[in-house]
Amino acid sequence: MTGDEEHQAMPQCFAQLSDPHLSSLKGVRGRDLFSKRGLGYLSWRRKRRFEHRTEVLEALQRDLELSELDQLLVTGDLTHIGLPQEFEQARQWLQELGNPGQIALVPGNHDACVAAPWSETFALWQDYMASDNDHNTAGETVNFPSLRVREGIAFIGLSSACPKPPLMATGTIDSEQLNRLPALLQRTADAGLFRVVYLHHCPVAGKEKWRKRLTNAPEIQALLEEHGAEMVLHGHGHRAHYNELQTRHGSLPIIAVPSASALGLHGADIAHYNRYQIERTGGGWQASIDSRRYRPEVGEFCEGANRTLRINRSH
Repeated sequence: MTGDEEHQAMPQCFAQLSDPHLSSLKGVRGRDLFSKRGLGYLSWRRKRRFEHRTEVLEALQRDLELSELDQLLVTGDLTHIGLPQEFEQARQWLQELGNPGQIALVPGNHDACVAAPWSETFALWQDYMASDNDHNTAGETVNFPSLRVREGIAFIGLSSACPKPPLMATGTIDSEQLNRLPALLQRTADAGLFRVVYLHHCPVAGKEKWRKRLTNAPEIQALLEEHGAEMVLHGHGHRAHYNELQTRHGSLPIIAVPSASALGLHGADIAHYNRYQIERTGGGWQASIDSRRYRPEVGEFCEGANRTLRINRSH
């Protein structure tokens, strides 16, 4: 049986949300703020606590419960300043959404605001970041790129989260991930899988402001141009964007969603998330994208813009 014949059990459905900034900083101690976290706390006090709202997240959860998803992707920034108490709040929220096999997570720059003990922070999310068959490990890290396969779709997660200097919201994909990614892209292509690469920062050079960029975006872009993928998803900018990257294998759609909890009070987009349905066609795939948009007047997520893509296979 060929890879194409084996994976004709389409369509498959998944969703992506990003930047929920779901934690509360009420009761934070002053001694926790003698670092870059102090600037983040001031931002929360002045703006973010009014922008990122629990009522929006509650509406998001209600809307997600109406969908039968094969996987939910969360592309970072669950916290504001990466405190251990925020990681615990986020873990409780993730558990309410579903089990680790249903939810795949990559962290964002806010989650890695400063260097912090693994056991008090990312260890709490470890099973949500892990690859298939790597859950409940006792290790002190998660090996990215992560890989989960769900009925013909390969979800490949990259972590761009690492501590950066004050006033910087940049990210970096480390050398180990850069070295492992080409073989992973090739192996999943050879298996006939629809490859979804997901990360926090935009992987296309020049699309973000200097202080918010992916510092090695040119290297990631070059790898994608050489080895291909079928779709790349990211967050970080709190705006919805659609770009295409020309690769050796054809056009690669690169899609960003805004914050999943935002009221859009300061020029950013109001909360959206995207649902995707992937269906095998003769020469590739058809991807139907349903954008779900928060409507404050009704307090619910409702249908937004829709897009259908034809993604040809040329491997």
